Amino acid sequence: MTPAPRLARARRTTKAHHNLGTVVGFEFTRTIKKRRFWIATLAIPVVMAVIFVLVFASNSSTRATTQAQKNAALSFMYTDASGIIPESLAGAMGGRKAQDPATALAAVKSGTSEAYFAYPANPAKDPVKVYGVDKGVFANNTYEAVAKQVLAIAAQEKIGSPTLTAATGGDVRVDTETFREGQPSGGLGAALPPLMFLLLFYVVIILLSNQMLNSTLEEKENRVTEMILTTLNPTTLIVGKIISLFLVGLVQVTVFLAPIVIGYLFFRDRLALPDVDLSALTFEPGPMIVGALLLISGFTLFTAVLVAIGAVMPTAKEAAVVFGPLMALIFVPFYAISLILSDPSAPIVRVFTFFPLSAPVTAMLRNGFGTLSTGEAIVVIAMLFLLGIVILRLAVHLFRYGSIQYGSKLSITKTLRRRPAELAGK
Repeated sequence: MTPAPRLARARRTTKAHHNLGTVVGFEFTRTIKKRRFWIATLAIPVVMAVIFVLVFASNSSTRATTQAQKNAALSFMYTDASGIIPESLAGAMGGRKAQDPATALAAVKSGTSEAYFAYPANPAKDPVKVYGVDKGVFANNTYEAVAKQVLAIAAQEKIGSPTLTAATGGDVRVDTETFREGQPSGGLGAALPPLMFLLLFYVVIILLSNQMLNSTLEEKENRVTEMILTTLNPTTLIVGKIISLFLVGLVQVTVFLAPIVIGYLFFRDRLALPDVDLSALTFEPGPMIVGALLLISGFTLFTAVLVAIGAVMPTAKEAAVVFGPLMALIFVPFYAISLILSDPSAPIVRVFTFFPLSAPVTAMLRNGFGTLSTGEAIVVIAMLFLLGIVILRLAVHLFRYGSIQYGSKLSITKTLRRRPAELAGK
């Protein structure tokens, strides 16, 4: 190659890199300067922070209420057809034996007695009748709890053996340890961190889906595409838009993760969630790496698909017809979640795992619960990245021809039949 063509080629490459940086900077800055972007991005962390404060306050209130209930003994009347309950025990717990059930019930109805418990002759077969003054939906549960506690303590005294009492009442401690491929598995504590990538995937896709779709539609609807393409190559424009979408997604992920990380590092021992011990979370490198790659590759695929749809459709209204069903596909795996978790080798689960538009969600679910093998993970990640790149190239090709087609939808088959020479001339 002679020096002149080589110099011209170098200049074109430098110009393309400069234009790419300009597109990325412009698209990224334009997006993050919008007020609605920050409203949507900060909405989830703010809601999470509010929930955290409410849960923390609720836990404190619950502890205070429980303590107050312990300090304020319940006053009740009772009849015992079983003969199990000693009067001394019931008296120590605030109870008084009633001589006439009808009189005891009438006292509750009139409000002169808080509660009346009628113990049957055979509590194992017949129910204990509990009557009480209405104190609200949640406070009313105290009556049942006290009635059961009186009977349980009386039964323990009858048995006379703490060991037998614990065994029959189920009040025993169980330490469970599970193994996967000969190594101890972390259980729910190891499943939650990789599943966080699935949550991030949903958040980013939902928040950025309209941005992805409109990234190629906005200029088309504003009729400024011709002017843009006089100074920019279509490939540079599309790639720049997609890189800016990745950067915007990274900002959203960072904002979304910030309260979670802060809560885990500083408040995990004070945030009580049902059946979830945040202090027991374990971060296994393998599932975390696979989860991150599935998140990035799934995001790549969906971004490319939505950009391609925007390149084909003339308006956002027409694009929404395809956009709705496409977004619904990312929720389809949850209709078979019980099968995904219990029988990952089922044919429908394998279809969901390797069908491109359901693969990210299904694979992240299986990765979190430890049923996605290394081979399957490699295949799914490679498929998503490869298909995302192919669709991205298709999106560039479609945008080249559809960018100035305002009145009707672009025909994909006719566009793909265009010869390379025609592409060069456009």
